Amino acid sequence: MPENTSTNSTVKAYQKKKNKDEMKKQLIAFASMIAFTLIAFGIVATESVDKMFLIPIIVIMAVVQVGFQFYYFMHMKDKGHAMPATLIYGGVWAALLTLGGLGLITWW
Repeated sequence: MPENTSTNSTVKAYQKKKNKDEMKKQLIAFASMIAFTLIAFGIVATESVDKMFLIPIIVIMAVVQVGFQFYYFMHMKDKGHAMPATLIYGGVWAALLTLGGLGLITWW
């Protein structure tokens, strides 16, 4: 019987460490997203970047934030999320193809 108690405490300690590591990663991702947002606001407010480069910079920062959202806060990295991840990534791919097609039709 004491062996079972030892196993339970080991499992609880492992789970506690795993949860602590996960929370640390989520806080880092959240801080990074806040930093990207503040940088984007700063770039627009100060007009320090030429307008030709402003939109691509902001779009790149937005794509990085969406990646953080999917990966950390929607738990797409966890096991058992293969089907939702496939549907989301398929939707993103369909949206990119649609935008590319519309762009091609518009500027051809």
